[in-house]
Amino acid sequence: MDKYSFLNAAHTAYFAELYDQYLQNPDSVEPSWRAFFQGFDFGSESYGMVDQPVEAASCEHVSESLTKEFQVIKLIDGYRTRGHLFTKTNPVRERRKYAPTLEIENFGLSKSDLNTVFSAGEVIGIGSQTLQEIINHLEKIYCSSIGVEYMYIRKPEEIKWIQDKLNINDNQPNFSAEQKKYILKKLNEAVSFESFLHTKYVGQKRFSLEGGESLIPALDALIEKASEYDVKEFVMGMAHRGRLSTLTNIFGKSAKDIFSEFEGKDYEQEVFDGDVKYHLGWTSDRITNSGKKINLNIAPNPSHLETVGAVVEGIVRAKQDDKYAENPSQVLPIIVHGDAAIAGQGLVYEIIQMAQLDGYKTNGTIHIVVNNQVGFTTNYLDARSSTYCTDVGKVTLSPVLHVNADDAEAVVHAMLFALDFRMQFKRDVFIDLLGYRKYGHNEGDEPRFTQPKLYKAIAKHKNPREIYAEKLISQGIVDEAYVNKLEEEYKATLEEKLEDSRKEDKTVITPFMQNEWENYFTVEEDKMMKPVDTTFPKDGLAKIAKVLSSLPKDKKFIRKISRLVESRQDMFNEDKLDWAMAEHLAYGSILEEGFDVRISGQDVERGTFSHRHAVVKVEDSEEEIILHNNISDKQGKFFIYNSLLSEYGVLGFDYGYAMASPKTLTIWEAQFGDFSNGAQIMIDQYISAAEDKWKLQNGLVMLLPHGYEGQGAEHSSGRMERYLQLCAKDNMYVADCTTPANMFHLLRRQVKAKFRKPLIVFTPKSLLRHPLVVSTVDEFANGGFRMLIDDERAKAESIKTLVFVTGKFYYDLLEEQEKLGREDMALVRIEQLFPLPVDDIRAILKKYKNAEDVVWAQEEPRNMGAYSHMLMHLDEAKTFRAATRRAYGAPAAGSTVRSKKRHKEVIDYVFDKTKNNQR
Repeated sequence: MDKYSFLNAAHTAYFAELYDQYLQNPDSVEPSWRAFFQGFDFGSESYGMVDQPVEAASCEHVSESLTKEFQVIKLIDGYRTRGHLFTKTNPVRERRKYAPTLEIENFGLSKSDLNTVFSAGEVIGIGSQTLQEIINHLEKIYCSSIGVEYMYIRKPEEIKWIQDKLNINDNQPNFSAEQKKYILKKLNEAVSFESFLHTKYVGQKRFSLEGGESLIPALDALIEKASEYDVKEFVMGMAHRGRLSTLTNIFGKSAKDIFSEFEGKDYEQEVFDGDVKYHLGWTSDRITNSGKKINLNIAPNPSHLETVGAVVEGIVRAKQDDKYAENPSQVLPIIVHGDAAIAGQGLVYEIIQMAQLDGYKTNGTIHIVVNNQVGFTTNYLDARSSTYCTDVGKVTLSPVLHVNADDAEAVVHAMLFALDFRMQFKRDVFIDLLGYRKYGHNEGDEPRFTQPKLYKAIAKHKNPREIYAEKLISQGIVDEAYVNKLEEEYKATLEEKLEDSRKEDKTVITPFMQNEWENYFTVEEDKMMKPVDTTFPKDGLAKIAKVLSSLPKDKKFIRKISRLVESRQDMFNEDKLDWAMAEHLAYGSILEEGFDVRISGQDVERGTFSHRHAVVKVEDSEEEIILHNNISDKQGKFFIYNSLLSEYGVLGFDYGYAMASPKTLTIWEAQFGDFSNGAQIMIDQYISAAEDKWKLQNGLVMLLPHGYEGQGAEHSSGRMERYLQLCAKDNMYVADCTTPANMFHLLRRQVKAKFRKPLIVFTPKSLLRHPLVVSTVDEFANGGFRMLIDDERAKAESIKTLVFVTGKFYYDLLEEQEKLGREDMALVRIEQLFPLPVDDIRAILKKYKNAEDVVWAQEEPRNMGAYSHMLMHLDEAKTFRAATRRAYGAPAAGSTVRSKKRHKEVIDYVFDKTKNNQR
């Protein structure tokens, strides 16, 4: 008879393997299983675990006992896996029903087993206990105010850590009387702040936190405990719901300033349009209760929910790269979501997929969902297909804690659990704070139109402070007078701040992260147009060129790569530097001057068109060689990362990076310029508008490959018309360069100026290796960025046709001009489209005063490209003859034949106005 024959067939293989492992090395199995095996005397004859024959009756007895033990283990596993479905986490309505339930009958057990002692209790750390005690323990851990999802995690050490943590005090809060009083104090601040605003500013939008006020004591506890982990900085992103309370009660923004914003006063700065009060950012230093100084940042956000999350991650990574490279966990990102937004916005998935990637990881983010159970007016059942709004977090196998927002202690307990997990494993963790929304989407909304039953229940429901105060009164920790005094004192302080705010004439907006920006100035368009010294010594360029063309001799590279890298030195020696060298020497010189460089985007290491090769792979090992980090001992840091296949999330991340690090040249490159429209929200809400809305400068560079080479509708146009339409006053630079030297100086200008503006560059594709697209070393060393390039070969008095053009199309026209021998034509390149060099253009018009025909030439359709921009910003453009493709819905034709035909029609019309293809 086999020594395991008495075991239930379903358990035999697993148990046998585990038990044999235990016999060979007891320490090799988990402590809970070790205790389980020790609790059973498997070697005794009574259990038949010996090699000699045993009585059949004994076997049957053993089989039944062990089967029951395994059924209890399956029950434990059921609670661990599905307990979160049966928690008491919804404060205002019944939870959805799930089957099968955790009733013991579903596990082959019965009520007659409740008083039986089972060794399976060892598995959950309580020793041999009755089934009733085991169930009581499991109910407290998994089915009270906190539900935990974690069994899908694939790392045993993380699962064990979580289970050990849950077993402490049955996963129940265990705070001292003083700690409970402090939680009540913060809860009172949250409740009283909202009720104060409700009475003072009737009907004004504030997007109150009411129904989720326990967020405030939880955030406060998080910050206090994190400081004990030596966390130095927090960066938080959250939308409008509860933001004002968070700003005042956590981030230390004076209530006086918030009241001033409610009063609707004008801003103290003329060149600043501002934003609604619940979008503004804030930075402050806080001294914790233990006396530690920490820096708090809450990033400004638009109404486009979840957008700020990507920005926050970029800010955090920039701070980690700059000051906390040795211990990146000292900067902690916190993102607060809404339940409808985290489930419905695809950006969240993009951000979560960044969490463990080398170029984007931030050592774990704490995600908090303020779960209203309603999205604007949409019921939760219409807002997602998944069970929970947080199910996106399972993509990275992150633990999720679902918490009843009415149970303040449970919320704080869960937050501290999440912090411990993040600091231990440097991974994301999610908290689903299940509450409600006391009023409608905003305070002027009527929620009973769409959720009459829910809001009938909410109207009768006590707020979290009342619930918690009653609990503490019943425990004898405080009395009613204590609670009333807390409210009276806090509201008296608010009254004082309100009176102070009414004495102020203007609203003062404090810039976000002002310490990082203290040496930079806000400038208007006139300053943007002034030249910046971007020269760099020839011998310095020679040194950089030598480093960037010298691969390690002891490593083997693909021959093609070796030749390509070595050709950089040949170009330098021959005084013919191409586009790739413009980039390399720009980055190298910027690094040499102590700035950092970060480039990210799809395929940026090699470059979509195989021109960059900033990262070179060793042939056999695929070891990465980055020559830009070998320039000198005192150089800045060079970071370059191929991104995940994301535009929205990655552009937001890099925008955040540039926001936190003005001393870094931060570049995001689109695989093709067309694809940047996947990040349009980031472009509209941050890149073009942040300085006006939030006093935020930003030096992010967007490289958008653009040019019509017959590659179809999605690989031709960077949609420059969209960026140009966003241009206003002084909000960004837009350039379309035609020479490597101009690109070199443009990139250097971006860091050498004492201010920062976003820079949009329409970069070439076919020009990357065009024989005419070269510059001399002298042009790199001694030149500067040229906003307009005149036709140096043209003789002004003999010019009859003057053509203004931008970008790659210039070379197409130049080729045709030379073919036709047209010496009566001048081709003038506009290299900077915004701010448009109007004075330079007018000087050109004056110079070529004999020109009878002035042309605006572009390869894009008439409704695209820069034509409408020229009409808007240059009065004289209204008289120009426009040579363009016809207006189309798609940027380019899919047929190569048709594309070439249209291209030729435009070129023909530039040279012969009788061939108007617009008719």
